[in-house]
Amino acid sequence: MADYGHELLFGTFLTPVADQAERVVALARLTEQVGLDLVTVQDHPYQARFLDTWTLLSVIAAGTSTVRVSPNVANLPLRPPAMLARSVATLDILSGGRVELGLGAGAFWDGIAAVGGPRLTAAQGVDALEEGIQVIRAMWEAGGGAVRVDGRHHRVWGAHPGPAPVHDVGIWLGAYKKRMLDMTGRLADGWLPSSAYAAPDALPAMNEAVDEAALGAGRAPADVRRLYNISGTFTGSGGAFLRGPAGVWAEQLAELTLEQGMSAYILASDDPDDIRRFAAEVVPGVRELVDAGRAGSSVPAAADRPAEVGAPTGVRSASPAATAPARTAGVVPALGVTPTPDDGTRLADVQIWDETTRPTGPAPDPARTYTPREQAAGRHLVDVHDHLRQELAEVRQLVEEVTAGAMDPGVARSHINTMTMRQNNWTVGVYCESYCRVVTTHHTIEDQSLFPHLRRADPRLVPVVDRLEQEHHAIHEVLEGVDRALVAFVAEPDGHKALRAAMDLLTDTLLSHLSYEERELVEPLARLGVH
Repeated sequence: MADYGHELLFGTFLTPVADQAERVVALARLTEQVGLDLVTVQDHPYQARFLDTWTLLSVIAAGTSTVRVSPNVANLPLRPPAMLARSVATLDILSGGRVELGLGAGAFWDGIAAVGGPRLTAAQGVDALEEGIQVIRAMWEAGGGAVRVDGRHHRVWGAHPGPAPVHDVGIWLGAYKKRMLDMTGRLADGWLPSSAYAAPDALPAMNEAVDEAALGAGRAPADVRRLYNISGTFTGSGGAFLRGPAGVWAEQLAELTLEQGMSAYILASDDPDDIRRFAAEVVPGVRELVDAGRAGSSVPAAADRPAEVGAPTGVRSASPAATAPARTAGVVPALGVTPTPDDGTRLADVQIWDETTRPTGPAPDPARTYTPREQAAGRHLVDVHDHLRQELAEVRQLVEEVTAGAMDPGVARSHINTMTMRQNNWTVGVYCESYCRVVTTHHTIEDQSLFPHLRRADPRLVPVVDRLEQEHHAIHEVLEGVDRALVAFVAEPDGHKALRAAMDLLTDTLLSHLSYEERELVEPLARLGVH
């Protein structure tokens, strides 16, 4: 099955334990602080140990500002669809469009019946779910005619629709068997299985069933987003699914995206360390590998991209590098991509390296042509770097807000720690012990895989690759300086000066490095491949 190209989403799947209510809400806030996209909560209203899921989601939405919230999945037999539709729409309005609806047919019928719900067979539950979806969608059509659904299990006759959600709320179905998978393809916006019940080797057949149903209903299979509740451990050799280091997780999840079309991964864990590690180490790795797999997609040439993507605000002064002889060998028209130029201006008063001593690689053969696959390999580096530049702009914005007193420094620090270029894992304030957890996932992949390949494939690139690797270490030191400056900002009256200076130095070094790397490696990557 092809990768459908959906934007990747990552989130958490929390247990609503009543006697740990504050902790559950704190984990939801942590989900947002570490940069994940989605908080979901299981819904078992007959479970006396659990908080009510919808009330909990409302509190979570009120205490956050960016994450989406969703039941995972709502127990429809105990939540009448007309009222559920209004609850979803109300919270979507109040949260600014941050609600999605995971929905299930129900299970544990003894528990459902014990609290006054219907006792249905499995087949009846599926029928009731289809009727419920019809009711929910009709209730969201504010301004339309009276809702009239005369179902065997759900009868809504003459209800006025509304309110409408402020965005197109996705209905995601937890489905495993044939009739549910068929309904997912025909009616749903997303398919939401769990790895505990649908292991990776079961996904192809289930995906095929969803696809066939979608096509039979006149829909495109890509209309149905594929989400996956996952669980695992960061111990083990990596021989089993999600049982090993973070890098193994990243590889396995990226493979599911590229081969099975899964595009949202929701971690079932109530351990804050697991959530931090998932966000800091797994998520960037998945994004990096999926970007690589999607490298054949169109990437704007530099002339079509905004100049100086991620460039900071403020006046930049000229650097001595601006007067150095221009190197144009990286511009190869046959590649269809232009390396992002360095404009030679700098914000900081100091430089951590001499840019005039950077070595250059072999000049491209002007007569050489490149296949579409080769062109995509060259474009991919610029694509990844544009992502890093954008995140740099976000970091700078955070710092501007911090130094202006508009944001708590601790929150900004959490955001910085989750950026792709700053993959360190802080636990109880202590630095992560290994180099691979400090440098960016991007640089780690380059240092351990890409750079050795380029050295072997073309010895003329060795001086360039060596210099790029040295600059990775230097950038690591600059990132540490930013982190120290954030701490100083809290403790020292004039700490904002050091923070701004540290961010200026990071901006200068990173943008300069990215431009140099593109200039030297875009053509070799097209010619030699990435591995």
